[in-house]
Amino acid sequence: MVSLPSGLGLFVLAALALLLTPGPAVLYIVTRSVDQGRRAGFASVLGVHLGTLVHVAAAAAGLSAVLAASALAFGLVKYLGGAYLIYLGVRRLIARPAPVPPVTGGRPRLGRAVVDGFVVNVLNPKTALFFLAFLPQFVDVERGHVAAQVLLLGLAFVGLGLCTDGLYAFGAGGAARWLRGNGRVLSAERWLAGGVYIGLGLAATFATAHRK
Repeated sequence: MVSLPSGLGLFVLAALALLLTPGPAVLYIVTRSVDQGRRAGFASVLGVHLGTLVHVAAAAAGLSAVLAASALAFGLVKYLGGAYLIYLGVRRLIARPAPVPPVTGGRPRLGRAVVDGFVVNVLNPKTALFFLAFLPQFVDVERGHVAAQVLLLGLAFVGLGLCTDGLYAFGAGGAARWLRGNGRVLSAERWLAGGVYIGLGLAATFATAHRK
């Protein structure tokens, strides 16, 4: 039986910090909820996180293979992952606020909303890189079963994401149109998201060095 990773509590806090920070996926879900209703928003949330499961499975298989090849290589992956998270944060800080992606109105087609969310997420290479950078930071190699640990962490991330993104979909009706036209909110989101990514990357890098 595989025990839960020792850093699960810290992982939950880090995951919530990331999930509660509005990003492209949240803005997509919010826009869809406003234009086609909450049911379409919830369907989009489901599709996005079904796509997330694909990336989690790929990360579990890939990281398990890396560890089987070399423990040193796995450590290198963790360092590179921390550096990549810092890079994401810096890019978010210097980037211009992105406009909310347009979604055409009309009657909600829930199946289409699920498929759209799935395709948008599963075909995004940045999502794959994110999970390869984020999940290894909380894996305890000494416990073994790296793939199982990654899957458990990934499922926890998806569960948290369904809750947080579901809340965004639920509350989108009254807030999304204001969010679209409020440049200050989008600018604040950029600084918050950038700071979260950089802080997580630095913490992960120093934690890995300390364990060494």
